[in-house]
Amino acid sequence: MIAHKIPVTVITGFLGAGKTTIIRSLLQSAEGKRIALIINEFGDLGVDGDVLKGCGEETCTEDDIVELTNGCICCTVADDFIPTITQLLGRENQPDHIVIETSGLALPQPLVNAFNWPEIREKVTVDGVVTVVDSRAVSHGQFAEDEEKLNRQRAADEALDHESPLEELFGDQLTCADMIILNKADLVAEEGLLGVETGIKSRVKRSVKLLRAANGSVPASVLLGLDAGSQDDMHNRLSRHDQLHHDHDDDDEEHHHHHDHDHDDFVNFVVEPGPVGNKDQFAASLAAIIEAHDILRLKGFVAVAGKPMRLVVQAVGSRIDSYFDREWQQGEEPVTRLVVIGLDGLDQQKVAEAIKTAASQSGQTG
Repeated sequence: MIAHKIPVTVITGFLGAGKTTIIRSLLQSAEGKRIALIINEFGDLGVDGDVLKGCGEETCTEDDIVELTNGCICCTVADDFIPTITQLLGRENQPDHIVIETSGLALPQPLVNAFNWPEIREKVTVDGVVTVVDSRAVSHGQFAEDEEKLNRQRAADEALDHESPLEELFGDQLTCADMIILNKADLVAEEGLLGVETGIKSRVKRSVKLLRAANGSVPASVLLGLDAGSQDDMHNRLSRHDQLHHDHDDDDEEHHHHHDHDHDDFVNFVVEPGPVGNKDQFAASLAAIIEAHDILRLKGFVAVAGKPMRLVVQAVGSRIDSYFDREWQQGEEPVTRLVVIGLDGLDQQKVAEAIKTAASQSGQTG
């Protein structure tokens, strides 16, 4: 039966690590393989899905792209994911391979475990879990764990006997991986990369492939065909949440199907500031806004005055990437629509006002 199962690759990773860019690279090197995408955007925003739909690859048409916008995929397995993949598997023109892009907030464990559900376990297998890491962020200590410091904190205060939500999420995505891609490796010196690799290897107890990448350039031949059967190895991929419960209750084998995954640490909202006069000036203003308000992630589309093409903007921290991806279509109103993701407590009104001011003032002189 295994030989007839459709392989599924789960691509996970923290906010802004480069998952969408890696999928675009995968599609461009698929060599005729028909790939279906299941995209779990965080919130009903549709930005990443829209970018992928514009990729124009014959191996992935719009009919092969399904967006799950009802929340984090690990929290909506039964209500959202299982019906979606069941419908996909019931199509007459079945895909050769399925790629699932989780949201940056998703725990991969409940999703991978869902492939053991009776509705789908005889039809699909998890070819591999690919975790994308922002090498530059980790090299700067963001979401990296300091064992000695944590031990000192735990000794001083029992209330700190756990990782913060961000660190725990990052660790769980590493724990579940069959391959870890150190993306943006070109932005980190060799010594820093070696430190990142050492830190990751110390946290992952299984044999996992580590791969350096720049600009998300990883071909399908590397990402697909891992043949890991990840759903059969869940006892070696327990999340931190499940490890704690497993240590206290060895008889409770099913609780991790129904865990509560709290997203209250994050906020996301949309800002539509209007057209931009000068894209470089606007990008510089965005960088300052991101730094001033400690924004985690900013992405979306920008209408540039006098330009017939749509500008895609992707920002992680104060580093902003942008490119024109396609012309505005006939009947499509050119709009600037940006998604802002940050930690709970972010002053959404101030951020929105600052972005709108930056857009209106871009292109002005004097």
